[in-house]
Amino acid sequence: MKSEPAVSTQNLRNVAIIAHVDHGKTTMVDKLLSATGAIPAYQREQIGECILDSNDLERERGITILAKNISIFYKGVKINLIDTPGHADFGGEVERVLRMADGVLLLVDAAEGPMPQTRFVLRKAFERHLRPVVVINKIDRPDARVAEVVGEVADLFLDLAVELGLEGAGAKGSSDVLDYPILYASGRQGFANRRLEDPPRDVTPLLDAILEHIPEPVGTLEGSLQLQIASLDWSDYLGRIGIGRVHRGAIRAGDRVLVCGRAGQRPWTVKDLFIFDKLGRAPADLVTVGDICAITGIEDVAIGDTLTDPESPDPLPVTEIDRPTVSMVFRVNDSPFAGQDGKFVTSRHLRARLAKELESNVALRVQDTSEAGAFEVSGRGTLHLGVLIENLRREGYELQVGKPRVIFVEEDGVKKEPVERLIVQCPADCAGRSIEVLGARRGEMVKYEPQGERVLLEFKVPSRGLIGIGSRLMNLTAGEALIFHSFERYEPYKGDVPARATGVMVSSETGAATPYALFGLKDRGPMFVEPGTRIYEGMIVGEHSKDNDIAVNVCREKKLTNIRAAGADENVLLRPPRRMSIEEALEYIEEDELLEVTPATYRLRKKVLNEKVRRREGRGE
Repeated sequence: MKSEPAVSTQNLRNVAIIAHVDHGKTTMVDKLLSATGAIPAYQREQIGECILDSNDLERERGITILAKNISIFYKGVKINLIDTPGHADFGGEVERVLRMADGVLLLVDAAEGPMPQTRFVLRKAFERHLRPVVVINKIDRPDARVAEVVGEVADLFLDLAVELGLEGAGAKGSSDVLDYPILYASGRQGFANRRLEDPPRDVTPLLDAILEHIPEPVGTLEGSLQLQIASLDWSDYLGRIGIGRVHRGAIRAGDRVLVCGRAGQRPWTVKDLFIFDKLGRAPADLVTVGDICAITGIEDVAIGDTLTDPESPDPLPVTEIDRPTVSMVFRVNDSPFAGQDGKFVTSRHLRARLAKELESNVALRVQDTSEAGAFEVSGRGTLHLGVLIENLRREGYELQVGKPRVIFVEEDGVKKEPVERLIVQCPADCAGRSIEVLGARRGEMVKYEPQGERVLLEFKVPSRGLIGIGSRLMNLTAGEALIFHSFERYEPYKGDVPARATGVMVSSETGAATPYALFGLKDRGPMFVEPGTRIYEGMIVGEHSKDNDIAVNVCREKKLTNIRAAGADENVLLRPPRRMSIEEALEYIEEDELLEVTPATYRLRKKVLNEKVRRREGRGE
């Protein structure tokens, strides 16, 4: 590598924005972009809101799934902003991109306060010794309780400082961690203030706080190059793009580098070099220590790889990601309707697509199983895997997925399971029933906090106990519960957890569902299908009100005779069918059931379609 002259990093800041889901990160980024001129005024209406939620799935669900990089310029300083996911199931995205940051903006909802994911992402920031700036967001909410939330944030900081042993750790320890600035903001109205009583103006106080409290990058141009890849992108023109931060030295387009990582060491030449410029990328001839850049020309570059000097290699340790907590089996679709909707229907297609996903989804694991055409896929939760399934469906894949299973570990001869921190906000008159349900699922209540007409309940619950709990709590609270959870730690096995309390109605025939047949079954329980839906034998068509499964014929038609009834035919009035998202369907099914996913629809079914065979297997014959 060529030696480079000394360069100052005072005009550079690398900041990650972290928060719980729906606490306003992406909206705040919109306002920072507008305030710094990154979005011209004539383009604001065309671009719309939540600019960084760029793919269709993010916009539909209103959540950030993938971390994204942009840059803004303020008072002559370049600020690299990293927008991170807020849901616990995408914690792997947060863990790897924090390696590119020197500080974090922690957004906390002024009404909800710190949530499980707030604790998770802040813990990861503390482990990286990143300086925090706290933003109490949405102070314009009618139910905002700013003073209480500020106290809860202080308690959270202190708890984590003690838990991580940061007391007395010097400049990198709790003396910095517990000395943080607080700003009061409304991302939707576009202002942030140093003091709560200040009149709302704009977000420049937040930009000033970034320059004042987030340190400039620390590094040196001397020594071997160290550029670690933290994210991947793809271009139809440039191929694979690696995104990372230069931790030491400098890199030029055309440099020969040694790529070191899990795949070993291999020499490559950097083809193109880009830096982040507002919402896009700009070509660069040179990128120096501290800056974040994108590179092309390295075909097999992977997350965690280090680009270093081939003459004196000095790679960084590969980023370690927390292990998955939930697994499920993906298999090819073998239902009677297989191959009618999808373009990719074979195990070869599914294997290749899962292998491609592993390149960028660092929290995912894929293993072959003893069953032909089936793969065990492990992730951080049902939403993490549910988003993968939804992406596969939209890309034209057909597959079937089994019930999620929690991954147990054994440490020192003790069987342990993942335990999560669960927060439930519900009406006060529903608290007792919620506590009863979670207690039956081995939940341990650690907080009961009245909040006006509502109550905040906090539990430590085994991950097994959370599978299917969302729909149960929503039913108990008439849809008014707010439910959040994130992984906490592994603890000794808690004991058995009750399975689904109700059975299902399973079709005994193949055909189309008729109004006449569905009307005759309306008192047995809610239906999952509507008139005209194509049905096959073994497909689950509804929930039975009792705890056993029953076979039903939803294709039965009314017999016609030549004798006309004295009165008019009875009007067929049906309740709307129950609609479930992919994640809800995954949490609903039991061990003997599958979720069939196609580009056009998804269906619940039994593994064994024939009723007689199911009964024989149930008797152990």
